[in-house]
Amino acid sequence: MSNLVSVPKNGSLTNSNSNQNFPSLSNWFDDIFNRDLPSVINSNFNTGITLPKVNIKETADAFVVEMAVPGLKKSDFQIEIDNQVLAISSETKEETKLKEEKYTRREFGYSSFKRTFTLPESVNDEKINASYSEGILSIILPKKDEAKQKPVRNIKIS
Repeated sequence: MSNLVSVPKNGSLTNSNSNQNFPSLSNWFDDIFNRDLPSVINSNFNTGITLPKVNIKETADAFVVEMAVPGLKKSDFQIEIDNQVLAISSETKEETKLKEEKYTRREFGYSSFKRTFTLPESVNDEKINASYSEGILSIILPKKDEAKQKPVRNIKIS
């Protein structure tokens, strides 16, 4: 589950590894398992396990979640809110069948993903809306009135 705040992998805000010349065992495992598969494997197989990239930005009135998901339709998405958790998922199935004189070729594919985000208490979950255009799913998470940033005002000295 993701939060709307970025935190380093080790959970701390400072680097606690004092010996930079030798990677820790956990860093070594992270490097091995977080690497992309070789391009030969990626180009020949669709594993259906890639997660779309997400940008999250905060404005004075809302949080905006933008997810890069080209090639899908609006109807391919499921967006839910449950207990201050925003869940975005998609599942697509594709099948192609080509019959020729002496053979039949049949290809099929399946892909799915699910991303979840814990929403801050300041989000007004009754007014959340989403749109999909040119491969970008945008979800607007409006802030409650009391959480909106107030404009700067000058105070006169009496």
